Amino acid sequence: MKADRALLTVRGLDNEPAKAKVLAALQAVRGVVEARAAGDGQVLVRYDGGDVTVMDLIRTLRRLGFVAGMG
Repeated sequence: MKADRALLTVRGLDNEPAKAKVLAALQAVRGVVEARAAGDGQVLVRYDGGDVTVMDLIRTLRRLGFVAGMG
């Protein structure tokens, strides 16, 4: 399967507990293959575009109280 990729910018990823919370939430989304920190305030997500959209990923993070967008 070829996974789509998105680089998300997430405000508030300035400590390990926040990173762990964001990564766990993204990895729990159906269709997400991988989520990993990719630099200051950024998360790289590989996902199946047939199951989930970038907006779904952003909404997941916003529900946790993080400001997120395409980065």
